[in-house]
Amino acid sequence: MKRVLVLALALVACLLVLGLAACGNTSKSDLDYVKKNGKIVVGITDFAPMDYEKTEGSGEWIGFDADMAKKFGEYLGVDVEFLEINWGTKATTLETKEIDVVWNGMTITDEVKGLMGVSEPYCMNAQVVVMKQDIAADYTTKESLNTLTFAVEDGSAGAKALDELNIAYTACDDQAKALMEVASGSSQACVIDLLMAGAMIGEGTSYPTLTTTVELTSEEYGVGFRKESDLIAKFNEFWKKAYDDGTVMQVATTYGIAQNIIEK
Repeated sequence: MKRVLVLALALVACLLVLGLAACGNTSKSDLDYVKKNGKIVVGITDFAPMDYEKTEGSGEWIGFDADMAKKFGEYLGVDVEFLEINWGTKATTLETKEIDVVWNGMTITDEVKGLMGVSEPYCMNAQVVVMKQDIAADYTTKESLNTLTFAVEDGSAGAKALDELNIAYTACDDQAKALMEVASGSSQACVIDLLMAGAMIGEGTSYPTLTTTVELTSEEYGVGFRKESDLIAKFNEFWKKAYDDGTVMQVATTYGIAQNIIEK
């Protein structure tokens, strides 16, 4: 009986060891996760020149960030899937694994760094006020802005800039909609990224009667990942190689933002 008991205990101990070993082999690696899925899901909004549809409604996304995301997918050996997200809940969408990365001209802030892991900065930007040309001369300082009605992307760096100035605004799904609010006259002004303003407003653009006035902030863009994700180091490695071989500047030149790229 004792011998049977000893054998039984030995068997239980062996099973426990095997179970612990199996648990230990369960990978929490984001890199393994996307490779197993065969794709990396990129969270974006409609934001030229970083992410926008080649033809409206086509589902084919282009832009500096979109093109570089495709190249990152090639580097990892996986497909790239783009998903339009609510910018105000980007961190939650990332944590629940609806997306694997936030890559959409995202401003690096203390709040962002508290919610997700962030890559090294890759691009310089600013938040600028946009309004119709016929009233722009009257609004050239931060102090002059508080009488205007504003539209701004919910959860964006532009929204934070207005919050700090105690200026109320209408929250929009993305920066493109904020621009439309101003063009239609629903709002007198909006705050958008300088890079977007360069691509979208002024002579020869979709919004020829709009112009920029006050620059509210200067900032850097980064790519967002889940906290402590091993994809962060992989991205930084990829970006350095892509910068060194000229790929980054080639794509940046295509979209007119070469002067904003941070040197590596």
